[in-house]
Amino acid sequence: MDTGTVGETAPPGWVGLPGGLLALRRTLLVVWTVLFAVATGVPLGLLVGPVWAAFALVWVAAAAWGWVLLARNWRSWRYAERADDLLISRGVLWREETVVPYGRMQLVEVTSGPLERRFGLASVQLHTAAAATDARIPGLAPAEAERLRDRLTELGEARSAGL
Repeated sequence: MDTGTVGETAPPGWVGLPGGLLALRRTLLVVWTVLFAVATGVPLGLLVGPVWAAFALVWVAAAAWGWVLLARNWRSWRYAERADDLLISRGVLWREETVVPYGRMQLVEVTSGPLERRFGLASVQLHTAAAATDARIPGLAPAEAERLRDRLTELGEARSAGL
């Protein structure tokens, strides 16, 4: 006896995020590292001695580690549009997969802050009736974010009309 949705046995077609989000996050990492290194090294060098200013290199080591972690985190983000729902997967150590049924979506927003606009990025925010199931896809190209917003809104209206 056949049960289930036809064609849903194949794995979802995952779509990763564009590289602009990684570039944005790495740029912020470098800026903050320089600020913290200067804020640590200059006072230590002036007040305690030049040898103590080397403690500012702790921030540089942390930034090198953060550089690698940012790449791993960026690669972990992906989403897939299926027939009845949207899947969003993220996380390196703790994987999190969110399933948002199209019929449960109440609002789909596209946002883009000043830094995101500078890097040509936008985010899609999905709001549902349950606050715990709100989902976000960061770092998309603005055209893809608008396409996704329009498609999700259209599918959401079609699915909710049958409720």
